[in-house]
Amino acid sequence: MTRAAVQTVETAPESVQPELKDLEQKFGKVLNIHGAMASSPVALQTYIAIQQVIADYGTFDAQTREAIALAVGNVNDCTYCQSAHTQGAKGAGLSEEQTVAIRRGDVDFDPKLHALLEVAREATAEKGNVQDATWQAALDAGWSTEELTELSSHVTVNLYTNYFNHMVKTELDVPAAPSL
Repeated sequence: MTRAAVQTVETAPESVQPELKDLEQKFGKVLNIHGAMASSPVALQTYIAIQQVIADYGTFDAQTREAIALAVGNVNDCTYCQSAHTQGAKGAGLSEEQTVAIRRGDVDFDPKLHALLEVAREATAEKGNVQDATWQAALDAGWSTEELTELSSHVTVNLYTNYFNHMVKTELDVPAAPSL
């Protein structure tokens, strides 16, 4: 059972109702994660702010963003995020088989993406630490220092949602991700 009441647009604090309504329109409903975040305006507004900065200044396309989310969610064993981002990745053009491969760390269909996701996985598993060899492999694969630095923001927003879901025990309201 979710520890935080899942708010609707009508029951959420007034300070987050417009944002929750926007999320409802974007996803077709108030997802449990967003509704639970709305229990605390600071929780939802933090999520919105990070996502907005990424939308305004980020350079990664939708497939890459979803792949990062899947990799981070897998390392953190976040069922909710792996499920939600499987749907998002499919919407961005990745196949279900590719989403499973990304979660497993077997991204042989795209060596450049594989190198980026290795940085994301290592940063997630090692509390932000990334070995020089992993970083260099990503540079050698064609990622720029700017892109690898930007990756920290994508890892951070996904850590934020993963930890939020673990803390409040967000109930799954999207199709479950395929088993690994």
